[in-house]
Amino acid sequence: MAAKVDPLVVGRVIGDVVDMFVPSVTMSVHFGNKHVTNGCDIKPSIAADPPKITVGGHAADLYTLVMTDPDAPSPSEPNMREWVHWIVTDIPGCTNVARGKEVLGYMGPRPPVGIHRYIVVLFRQKGPMPGILQPPLARSHFCTRAFAHQLDLGVPVATVYFNAHKEPANRKR
Repeated sequence: MAAKVDPLVVGRVIGDVVDMFVPSVTMSVHFGNKHVTNGCDIKPSIAADPPKITVGGHAADLYTLVMTDPDAPSPSEPNMREWVHWIVTDIPGCTNVARGKEVLGYMGPRPPVGIHRYIVVLFRQKGPMPGILQPPLARSHFCTRAFAHQLDLGVPVATVYFNAHKEPANRKR
């Protein structure tokens, strides 16, 4: 019998973006009626608007969500790794991300070349974020690990990723 291999390891999410962790909270991500599962393909046009994300856990807990692209600008030369697409803090447990505080507005996937991975990472906060959290100065060269360390978030409690590639331009005749 073959051993089950974690899709986050196969997809190099663990290693490139986060360290090994044990998921402890449920997180459901939907773009329209499309449920995001690890490694699924999502068209950038479907992901132009923020996904609906439901967080499990405990109602008394608060969570931080980060969405990044570790393959920017190209999977073969990711010299802008990671490109941060979204940051939301103070998300109450057992609700959706819309109930949190948006620190950095959502930017949909826009992969210029190749197949890019888009990683949605959820962290449990130790309490409400103190003061007003400033967004990163730039979206490029973000580091999920450093961000989590800076805010004392610990390891992720949930992560899911999807793939996207540049859609062909509509040809007018």
